[in-house]
Amino acid sequence: MLKILGVCLSTLILITAGAGWWFYQHLNGNIHSIALDGKGGAEQADAFGRTPINILVMGSDGRTSATDCSLGGGCSKTGVQTGSNADVQMVLHISADRSNATVMSIPRDTMTRVPACKNSETGKSTAGYYGQVNSALQYGPACQVATVHRLTGIPVDHFVKLDFSGVVKMSDAVGGVSVCVNADVYDTYSHLKLSEGTHTLKGVAALEFVRSRHGFGDGSDLGRTISQHIFLSSMIRKFKSAGTLTDPGAVYGLADAATKALTVDDGLGSMKKLIALAGDVNKVPAKRITFATMQTAPDPGDDNRVVVGPGAKTLFSTIAHDRPLSTGSGGKSAVASATAKAGPSAVPASEIAVTVENGTRVTGRASAVADALAGQGFGSGTTTGNAPSPATTTTLAYGTGRKAAAQTVAKALGLPASHLRQGTGSGLTLVVGGDWTSGDDYPGGSSAPTDTGTAVSHAHASTADQAKTCAKVSPYKTVTLHGVSMTPSQAYAAARNKPDSDG
Repeated sequence: MLKILGVCLSTLILITAGAGWWFYQHLNGNIHSIALDGKGGAEQADAFGRTPINILVMGSDGRTSATDCSLGGGCSKTGVQTGSNADVQMVLHISADRSNATVMSIPRDTMTRVPACKNSETGKSTAGYYGQVNSALQYGPACQVATVHRLTGIPVDHFVKLDFSGVVKMSDAVGGVSVCVNADVYDTYSHLKLSEGTHTLKGVAALEFVRSRHGFGDGSDLGRTISQHIFLSSMIRKFKSAGTLTDPGAVYGLADAATKALTVDDGLGSMKKLIALAGDVNKVPAKRITFATMQTAPDPGDDNRVVVGPGAKTLFSTIAHDRPLSTGSGGKSAVASATAKAGPSAVPASEIAVTVENGTRVTGRASAVADALAGQGFGSGTTTGNAPSPATTTTLAYGTGRKAAAQTVAKALGLPASHLRQGTGSGLTLVVGGDWTSGDDYPGGSSAPTDTGTAVSHAHASTADQAKTCAKVSPYKTVTLHGVSMTPSQAYAAARNKPDSDG
């Protein structure tokens, strides 16, 4: 009898182990990974040998399958398409000591310099151009990573890309995500329709919420980033709630959905690595996960586009230097203490054009510095050239009445005030000298911020533990119903016969 029991037990162990191995191999087989090839730079370890993690999370607008065409629309004339844009871009930063994390959204309408890229999968390439930040994904995820790295200066180690159907699969796998809206809303573009109050969104309804551009805020992409933060905060709280990650069936269902939905870089291209990443995120308390949106300013050349705004460089540098935006316990966080009124420079970067001259022996230095200024939103009138003669020291000369503009430039580049000169011309001339032969920031300068309050000012910052935050429905006429412009709440009242998204 004991012998028979032993055989049965051994057989059961073998079957269980075999099933576990099959599940593990199945999940690994789901993963689609692409090489990053160092396009986003590399993080540096701290004094204890610990390394931060920076991941670019991308939401693709691609209609590259019949399913995504059905979910995203817009394929009635074109059919299934080949290209895609990164309409959602979030830099997820996990600190070296795993005590805090930051999620920074970059609005898709941000204008910046896209570097030379080639898509390793399609062969499509570009020599580089000035355009919307989200367009870089057309040349592959590695190009999008390189563009964000160039824009922000933040090393980006990894990426995760999700498409329309991926959002549906993930929201279903977690059993729905709870969100709140402060008024009735009907976005006739994303088709989100919800009554005032709290709702649990699954599947298509979840996709409609995170895609809603016209339903919240001012009807722009800036309002959408805030509602996405509310959605993700709720999802994080659900992950951390009792039972979510301890139920084997729920964990397998979530892992199966996630691995089918995601495209990642080779550094995350296995279940072992994804599980380790999930463990790192799980170590961070919800109150120490900060969400923020990159500060922007209107693009002088196009009212429908934005450029990097005051405070953004401070936010970038805070993340790049692994500084927290929230405190551990008891202290007042930068998020809580940030004032409603920012302290921008006297002259906005978008209104400043600079003549950049190369006084070094390094070819292309003027162009590199000019690109760095363009990436921070400085005026498109910035030009480059060679200095009349070699210069040992970098100087910034300014004309009559242009000192404030020169100070804005100096602050952006970390150039000490001692390098500014009163000039005879009417504009700004930056001569890059032999003391600055590489990099976007002046060596030893003071561009690295110490004020995290400035980093989150006007960044719509929040933390993942804020469970009572509701998405603010736009009070403006941002939608159209039956050819009539109206507010999302008016559209809700006028569309009584259309069922709610969670109906």
